[in-house]
Amino acid sequence: MTAQRIILSILLLILLIPTAGSAINNQVDPSFKVPILLYHRFGPVAVDSMTVTTPVFRSQLAYLKTHGYKVIPLRQLVDYYLRKGSPPPPKSVVITVDDGHNTVYSEMLPLVKEYHIPVTLFIYPSAISNASYALTWNQLRELQRTGLFDIQSHTFWHPNFKRDRGRMNKTEFEESVDMQMIKSKAKLEKELGTKIDMLAWPFGIYDDFLIARASAAGYVAAFTLDHRSTDSSDKIMTLPRYLLTDANRGRSFEWIFETRGEGKSSPNGGTVR
Repeated sequence: MTAQRIILSILLLILLIPTAGSAINNQVDPSFKVPILLYHRFGPVAVDSMTVTTPVFRSQLAYLKTHGYKVIPLRQLVDYYLRKGSPPPPKSVVITVDDGHNTVYSEMLPLVKEYHIPVTLFIYPSAISNASYALTWNQLRELQRTGLFDIQSHTFWHPNFKRDRGRMNKTEFEESVDMQMIKSKAKLEKELGTKIDMLAWPFGIYDDFLIARASAAGYVAAFTLDHRSTDSSDKIMTLPRYLLTDANRGRSFEWIFETRGEGKSSPNGGTVR
């Protein structure tokens, strides 16, 4: 064998042997579980079923810190599913907030700064600087500048796709879906100068058609509602999140992390899987 052939053979072997990094990026740990927590609004008292009172939210963050849980950016978890990053560290948890209620700024922000935790907001832009309950664009930019908030899409005006499919003809529905996906992404990117490629399904509603339209619009990950942690069996366009209310305090909150949603009964009764 000539020297040239020997060199070529060695180079070929090097290319065929996977590096440690590529091995990590192309496998999902079958045992990993990461809870994604979903909030909507905050306040000194629970004015509706979606409000988590500020003292309860503080107690939840204190529990996570005291028990060694690490709040990681949602992007870190998504990158792992996309085989672009390493596995999340043990005892990881993700915090998300839907809708863009102004109490994210008035009530949540001080605690996010105090505990220095990353948060992902899923926003429907039609409400921003328009609805009395909603954040303003300037507030969103201020949240963004802290370096602790990532802002992503919750469609343009939070439609009920199941209801819309029943009352629209096929063409109208398809056009409406595309508008919700594309217009939200474009508006957020224009106002905030950031990359929008993650989507929270309004009301947790999705199907194969909606997933296909979201992917075509440029979304690489999407999130629904399911009272369990993410695991290796989940699809990246339907990742589950725990919907939290003010009742998730004490044992009801701790249960999430003790069982990681492994089909066991919660303190409030019922089985979650």
